[in-house]
Amino acid sequence: MDVYVKLLYIVVDFILPLMLGHYFQRRHWLNEAWCKKIIVTNLTVFGTALSTLSFWNLPLQKELLWLPLFGILVSFIPGLAGYWVANKKYESGVEKASYLASAMLSNIGALASLCAFILLGERGFAYTQIISLFQNLVLFLFCFPMAQYYSQLDQKTSEDAAKTSFSSLFFSRNQLPVVGMGVGMILYLGEVPRPDILGNIFSYLIHISAWMGMIPVGYSMNFSGMRNYYASIIGLIPIKFVLTPLVAYLIARILFTDHIVLSSILIAASVPTGANTVVLARLYDLNLHIASAAFFMTTIVFLSVVYPILFFWLNAAL
Repeated sequence: MDVYVKLLYIVVDFILPLMLGHYFQRRHWLNEAWCKKIIVTNLTVFGTALSTLSFWNLPLQKELLWLPLFGILVSFIPGLAGYWVANKKYESGVEKASYLASAMLSNIGALASLCAFILLGERGFAYTQIISLFQNLVLFLFCFPMAQYYSQLDQKTSEDAAKTSFSSLFFSRNQLPVVGMGVGMILYLGEVPRPDILGNIFSYLIHISAWMGMIPVGYSMNFSGMRNYYASIIGLIPIKFVLTPLVAYLIARILFTDHIVLSSILIAASVPTGANTVVLARLYDLNLHIASAAFFMTTIVFLSVVYPILFFWLNAAL
């Protein structure tokens, strides 16, 4: 794939839908209900299909059993640093929780997967999906209770949080992409050949999924409220783009030798704050402006500085 075409994909599949989503917000052409429908459809239909197709064609090796651990590692490396900074910087519980979530949660499922696909192909996409799967466990098992705890520090009761059950977190339609991974693995292990035409369909589906994922995020951006927090969250830049990728890559070099696996881990460890941070802030009444500002600022830094470095470095090594 031509270098300029690869770079164009980031503009077309990430920046443009973000801008379009924000434009829809300003023109009142979209509402919260439709945003939720887009998100759910993307997860249950396109996310499941992409997971099935990518894992169907993924060579399963014993050394890949270490990969899921990096979903936890790339969350808790920045999480520990973020916890220390948040306690020094903020007094309010909801502000601490928003900052900590912004440090811990990264855009692996959408942005890292897209970048890995552009640079490394379907194997890179599948590897980042494995890492993303275990970051979702961090979201469910740590970030949700953490957000509830900090929210209750400022609000003595939290009815919404109390209604959130363990089973609703793990057994919902939003978990269908995990089922898709399992189906893909079964087909691969069963030595069922994947038709060549599905590879072409995969390429189209990933672009559609990227648009459906980014438009609702663009719709949620409130720049007037976000601008008050840029200065206080600038410390996320060295945490997300220096500390986390450096530690993760050094550990990965001990466990892996395959270039595509190492590159996938490096990409997953280098991506900005994820959109799940904004979702978490909405769910538990945290500081939405901190979460949105962290997502926006780190994404700009990633696209303008970090990704170009990764792009030309990893592209030269292929």
